[in-house]
Amino acid sequence: MENWIKMITREFTILFLISHFIFGIEPDDRGYIVKIGDICPDFSLELIHGESISLSDLKGKVAVLQFTASWCSVCRKEMPHLEKEVWQRFKDKDFILIGVDRDEPLDVVKKFTKEMKVTYPMALDPGAGIFGLFANKKAGVTRNIVIDQNGKIVFLTRLFEENEFNRMIEVIRELVSEKQNNDNN
Repeated sequence: MENWIKMITREFTILFLISHFIFGIEPDDRGYIVKIGDICPDFSLELIHGESISLSDLKGKVAVLQFTASWCSVCRKEMPHLEKEVWQRFKDKDFILIGVDRDEPLDVVKKFTKEMKVTYPMALDPGAGIFGLFANKKAGVTRNIVIDQNGKIVFLTRLFEENEFNRMIEVIRELVSEKQNNDNN
């Protein structure tokens, strides 16, 4: 019995270490109130050009919610990378990236979008209500939530750190590739 307990403990430790280093799963002290493996909270967003999009509209797609704001210097640093390395690379593959601007008026968000030269959809988040579904409202804004085709949260980022960003891209690539392989079978 004691050997069995040691084996199970060792297996859980190995799984934790693998998930931590490969998938970026770690005890969250970054202000998130969701975690990897959770079903994404239901939401509805108003895009800056008037359309609405909700979680149910994303079913069957890999999605990234990018929380941002015009006053956020880290967001500004990250957005060109999201545009080029994520949006342009995956936009034609059952994938959507939505910028969710935290609590700024429409005219500011439109100007910000144009200034940053992003072509992915941008949405408004009055009162940071959508942000509050994922993170403590007092937490910093720069974060990405990757959601799989079934509505499960599969990756979380905070700030713009190159290794974490690259791991996020790898997770997206795997999910999109997996979806295409399933569609071909």
